[in-house]
Amino acid sequence: MLGMSQQKLGEALGLTFQQVQKYERGTNRVGASRLWDLSNVLDVPITFFFEDMPHEVAGNSPRLRAGLSEEPVPEVDFEPDPMAKRETLELARAYYRIKDPMVRKRVFDLVKAQAKVDADI
Repeated sequence: MLGMSQQKLGEALGLTFQQVQKYERGTNRVGASRLWDLSNVLDVPITFFFEDMPHEVAGNSPRLRAGLSEEPVPEVDFEPDPMAKRETLELARAYYRIKDPMVRKRVFDLVKAQAKVDADI
């Protein structure tokens, strides 16, 4: 599908062919999400767009200039932050929908007691 016209590519991406021309000429930068769309429409892996990157450009990466290695980071077994989970947000919303303050306090005490029991096991 790499041989398609700018018009067809624009249509597939929901853009005008003029916008595609601006990307092609380098007038406008291609954002990550648009690059993802392009790889899907053209049916190529996203790495396709970097295959011909000159070595001096690749070596100028901010990550490399900062001295960060390309070595894979060893996998660390850790728990994600529970405050970032959807379940936590849903629980907090449900808790605050309990109108009776005494019931809400008892639910709170129940959860704390259960957490202590689980921690002691």
